[in-house]
Amino acid sequence: MSTIQALQSNSKLITEKWLLLQASEEGDFADAQTEEQKAEAAELVTSLVKSLTENSIDDPDSDAFSKVKENVGILSLSRARQGYSPRETATFILRLKEAMLEVLSSEITDAKQLYADSLKISKILDNIMINSFESFIKGREDIIMRQTDEITEISTPVIRVWDGVLALPIIGTLDSSRTQVVMESLLQQIVESESSIAILDISGVPAVDTLVAQHLIKTVSATRLMGAECIISGIRPEIAQTIVHLGIDLSGIITKATLASALRTSFDMLRYDVVKKSERKLATGA
Repeated sequence: MSTIQALQSNSKLITEKWLLLQASEEGDFADAQTEEQKAEAAELVTSLVKSLTENSIDDPDSDAFSKVKENVGILSLSRARQGYSPRETATFILRLKEAMLEVLSSEITDAKQLYADSLKISKILDNIMINSFESFIKGREDIIMRQTDEITEISTPVIRVWDGVLALPIIGTLDSSRTQVVMESLLQQIVESESSIAILDISGVPAVDTLVAQHLIKTVSATRLMGAECIISGIRPEIAQTIVHLGIDLSGIITKATLASALRTSFDMLRYDVVKKSERKLATGA
């Protein structure tokens, strides 16, 4: 019996051994194998052994394996999205190779043929594993980029603190891409709420350098072009010293040490008078 015939006639056995090997791997996804996962494994094995021909078995890069690589890529991408580790993903294919070689060794009696064909099968599976790992990395990168975008949006909320007053607390480093998000969110809220004052609170910014200051100035300028005044709050002593040492000119911008101070300034600019109920009763004699 040839190697190709041996594998094609034992595809079901290969699948069973593969699933058992996965189940025995600590931390692998097969700890709770579903019927869907078992069906995917069977489909992949069937597709792989059908792709084996006299020509393709000698060429790991053969187009005959393109569909197999595509299916493995989809499975690897799915595993990346589900939070599996690179080791688990690599083991996923290594266990398939182990199952195929185990079946092959029980079917091929000629030692020389077994050795030669085992090398061929190993090269094919190694090539598929590389493809799966590339798909896994791409999937992880996509997840990281999406999570980064989500975190950026969450960490730059525009809050309507009073009629005509918006506040945007900035937490973390302010770079070019994040500045763009900040400006877009702030300007959009200014239009929607018709606010005339925006407070940029940088209490959560760990350090201010020339680049961060330039981003802040751009945001202030964009806000003013929309007809609103901008106040920067959260100027801590160390940030004030850094700004002075760097020679950054913020003289044309209203700056405050705290958000509360910035809010009081915005009330004065809008001619709001906010007093405690007890003080108001004393003033009116009620």
